[in-house]
Amino acid sequence: MDEYAFINKANWESRIAMHVASTDYGLQGFVDDPTLISDVVAFDRPRLGDISGREVVHLQCHIGTDTLSLARLGGRVTGLDFSPSALAAARQLAADCQQPVRFVESELYNAPAALGVNRFDLVYTGVGALCWLPDIKRWASVVAALLKPRGRLFIREGHPVLWSLADEHPAGVLAIDGPYFEGPGTVYRETETYVDHEGELAEPETMQFNHGVGEILTALLRVGMEITAFEEHDTVPWRAIGDDRMEMIGNGEWRLRDRPERLAASYTLQAVKH
Repeated sequence: MDEYAFINKANWESRIAMHVASTDYGLQGFVDDPTLISDVVAFDRPRLGDISGREVVHLQCHIGTDTLSLARLGGRVTGLDFSPSALAAARQLAADCQQPVRFVESELYNAPAALGVNRFDLVYTGVGALCWLPDIKRWASVVAALLKPRGRLFIREGHPVLWSLADEHPAGVLAIDGPYFEGPGTVYRETETYVDHEGELAEPETMQFNHGVGEILTALLRVGMEITAFEEHDTVPWRAIGDDRMEMIGNGEWRLRDRPERLAASYTLQAVKH
């Protein structure tokens, strides 16, 4: 396993118990309400359209709340992740909800070997996924390999401008201090995860990577994908700037409190395989 994957897998393994217990993910709510879907998938739903009966793979699926939600929209869904603890939680959630979702353990770049090629009508990638991958060209090749001809990619992701912002901001200023384009990766040390929890992460280090919009689009075009939609949003489904500069506007979405038009916080991208 490459160093970045080793570091990041240890970090995610140390988060799982906190995420499972958190009210932010609200796992019991999915068990209690068979119609509930996650805020992330609810945001995506108008753009996703009807996925009933479609073969869907959710890459980097984590503990399965979005994966389960896609299944509740009628997809025949497979979730893939490299964290065995996350997948154990996802399988338990699906079982508790009596939802037939398949989960497979694999590092992202090995997905075609783990799942098979030309199999899926839809590759779905949720927000906060691409920053863990060092090579966007390899990612695009994985997407193209998994899809059937005329199969579709759907991704909503944090905007690379957001990822490049400095951690500390002078009053009223958003400052770019990190890399925008793909590079060797940046090591971070954060003792907390993004949900409310007690204690500190046992493995606080991560290695993360940014990818510019042009790099992402070009990578998909070069593997034979046709870009069918690209939309930028001024919201993102977590408090991405850690002080009081963002406010929740409902449905789990956060936006800059002051002049939100300054920041493209996330984007939705869709593409079809030729």
